Amino acid sequence: MVLLDVLGQRWTLRLLWELSHDPATFRVLRARCDDVSPTVLNQRLKELRGLGLVDLGESGYELTSIGMALAAKFASLDAWANQWAQNLEKHDVLKD
Repeated sequence: MVLLDVLGQRWTLRLLWELSHDPATFRVLRARCDDVSPTVLNQRLKELRGLGLVDLGESGYELTSIGMALAAKFASLDAWANQWAQNLEKHDVLKD
């Protein structure tokens, strides 16, 4: 339940997704996340570090090994979501 509570907080999933590609400094992460407020970004990074999902390395913030394992689960969910969206488009459920 702790993980679901954290993942449900605004910007948490986006931060994990952005860090799944490569490490990033605070400034780069902020830019990638549409200029999220520095206060919120600091808080989310602190929480993710406390849970052992993110660490601060030489290249900036990066996923830990367990964080990368979690990000791999997101990749599976992303693939499923893309397939689902295509199915909805075929049935004209999604409209632009």
